[in-house]
Amino acid sequence: MEFSRRAFLAGTSALAAPLLLAKCGFVGGGGGSSSDDADTLTFTTWGTDAELAGFRAAIAAFGEANPGQTVELNAVPYEQMFTNIDAQLQAGNPPDLFRVPYYTFGAYAGQGQLLDLGPYLSADTQDRFTPAAWAAVQNEGSPFGLPHHTDTSAVLYNRDLLTSAGITTVPETAEEAWTWEELTGVAQQLRSALPADRYPFAYNWQGNGVTRWLSLLFQADGAFLDTDQRTPLIDSDAGRAAVEFSSSFFSNGFVPANNTTTSASYASEAWFGGTAAMVWSGAFQIPDAETTADFEWGATFAPRNVRGGSDFGGNALVATAQTAKPELAAAFLEFVTERDLMADFCRSASLLPTRADLQGDALTFDVRPELAPVFAGQAATVEPEDAAQVASPFMSGIIPVLQDQLDQAFLGSQDAAAAVTAMAAGIADATR
Repeated sequence: MEFSRRAFLAGTSALAAPLLLAKCGFVGGGGGSSSDDADTLTFTTWGTDAELAGFRAAIAAFGEANPGQTVELNAVPYEQMFTNIDAQLQAGNPPDLFRVPYYTFGAYAGQGQLLDLGPYLSADTQDRFTPAAWAAVQNEGSPFGLPHHTDTSAVLYNRDLLTSAGITTVPETAEEAWTWEELTGVAQQLRSALPADRYPFAYNWQGNGVTRWLSLLFQADGAFLDTDQRTPLIDSDAGRAAVEFSSSFFSNGFVPANNTTTSASYASEAWFGGTAAMVWSGAFQIPDAETTADFEWGATFAPRNVRGGSDFGGNALVATAQTAKPELAAAFLEFVTERDLMADFCRSASLLPTRADLQGDALTFDVRPELAPVFAGQAATVEPEDAAQVASPFMSGIIPVLQDQLDQAFLGSQDAAAAVTAMAAGIADATR
């Protein structure tokens, strides 16, 4: 079955008739699983210090704009976040609002646990966001969240290690990004120059980050799911090419042997420790790199093949289906994604905005602002259909399939053809 971009874009453009809301004067429902106060929302999230400060600032601004209406923020460690949310959903007492990664969003929406925002959003809400961001919060043609920010993987490099290997220039635009063949040449040059215990690069596909491997599949102009978000398409020439290319990282000694998808060590550790000359990384690591890296470093673009491609990371903000205050919840989600609030949040946290009017030159970072165009340019290579696939309701079952079959290919126990055939079978089982 061929993957149809046109069919996808047509399918996600139709929304339920929206209801225009004023910014004040809501009458919320009483009781229910959230706060008993009709003018108070509960919001659970994790976050860095900068992210939590951004949420608190947005909540304060919402209260000033809407006297008497408040949002109670519950900040928890990421490790506890979804164990808590799942237990609360099961018990019938979830928060009104929570934050969720795009690769997890689909599971909640598909199980009917999120509020369909279509009837509550302003008529122009969709126009705020990039097509890829809007696609990432769709379920059966309706929005079940708002895309708050994204992140994507470009390549951080150790300037000293590259220079010592004779590599003195890196691509400065997404269009000039190294092709797969050129990246292989750069890696071979580094491999020849580096000692045996250092490596050309490390890839950040550990754990649930295995979805970042899909960037290579997209670069080969492939897909792993059809527009129904369940039919596997990965058993293809593009799928085999992506597995062959990524497996060559191991067979050529370009990455540490433990740089598998199920490794207990994250790829960034090798780069920060000086073991890898380059690492695929999100912009969120810029503040840490600036304060802890003891070498000169910069950022360049991830490679391209048939086309550019990258992962659509980051998080959406959602309301639970059990909220007794759907209008107030939708109003807060619209408020927190307004231009100035999103710009402030992303600038301080080194994250990428999802609003169309904050792309390109409109994006800045507080730390290493000259790197913002690299990550913005990388994010622009994400197609809407790429983001939509990762929002599948079945991702929790697909992720372990990808991990298992990729690691077998990486470690040499199966070839690319066998890997994509097994992936297709595993995805079909996971999406039944």
